[in-house]
Amino acid sequence: MTDPSPEFRVAREDLHRFMQAALGAAGADQASAEAVTRALVTASRMGTDSHGLRLLPHYLQALKGGRINGSPNMRFQQRLAATGFLDADDGLGHLAGYTAMEHAMEMAAEVGMGAVAVGNSSHFGAAGCYALAAAERGYLGMAFCNSDPFVLLHDGAKPFHGTNPIAFAAPVAGEAPYLLDMATSSVPWNRVQQYGAIGRELPDQVAADATGQVSRIPSEVAALLPLGGSAFGFKGAGLGGMVEILSSMLSGMQHGFKLLPMGGPDMATPRGVGHFFLAMNPDAFVDEGTFARGLAEYLADLRVQPAAEGAEVLAPGDREWRCQSKRDTEGIPLDAANQLAYAEIAKQYPIAPLTQLC
Repeated sequence: MTDPSPEFRVAREDLHRFMQAALGAAGADQASAEAVTRALVTASRMGTDSHGLRLLPHYLQALKGGRINGSPNMRFQQRLAATGFLDADDGLGHLAGYTAMEHAMEMAAEVGMGAVAVGNSSHFGAAGCYALAAAERGYLGMAFCNSDPFVLLHDGAKPFHGTNPIAFAAPVAGEAPYLLDMATSSVPWNRVQQYGAIGRELPDQVAADATGQVSRIPSEVAALLPLGGSAFGFKGAGLGGMVEILSSMLSGMQHGFKLLPMGGPDMATPRGVGHFFLAMNPDAFVDEGTFARGLAEYLADLRVQPAAEGAEVLAPGDREWRCQSKRDTEGIPLDAANQLAYAEIAKQYPIAPLTQLC
């Protein structure tokens, strides 16, 4: 390709087409390719670039190496009226996530709530995608996942927990859902890689070097700090442990400290990642309409609260929905590193390259 453009943007439909073709060419079956594409495009539309289109080259590499099963036979076992286990058969975590949440919602429709533990899975991108899938159908949704160690314990010198995300979404009548999607580290590991690729310095109190000392230089970073930084990181470390228990112990998987590194070099051995999903029918707790009215009143009161000078009070999800609206109109941006990566993918498989919007 020619030199990367500082204003390279693509239509979401073109990005969707490209991802589906690349994943299929790399060995993913249709259901897997559709799930990955759905999750990555959703994340990129909302501005979560670290968990969006940037991850496609990694998944292609894992499929090619054999770490991920592109045509899994995922098996669901319902244990009780509201609980179940999904064996993901070493498939793509995105298909496991959407499949597990579907089962959780089916149970919630019957008995008010449903919880599914997932084992033998892989990286699933942005946890918010699966909580959002529940909210879009009228349920409260939660999603959790463990990962290999990137994050220090509070006052620790070596990584122990993964970024272990927590996602929660709730339906809002007549509006986009309430959506919280957060790592239990101060930032996700992909943010370090993203900042390094564009030569940007990290914020303070989010990452550390190999000695456990705070560093803002991406190339020096060996670990992330738990949410709360060096002073209050016991909060993030505790939340990370909670996610670990839900994701690995309930699924019978090994905890994140023992997982193979996501980035390799071993791209042949399955990692055995665990997830946990919860769906709740709000009308199973209170009379129909009570929850919707209460949430609408809460959000209305929240959004009119006074803000600091030059700032604005937002509810979780507000920034993402604004970004989504903008990117649906103007296109989804690719930075220089991703432009080069996608051009290489187009040549490797081969598939028609992305088209830059004028």
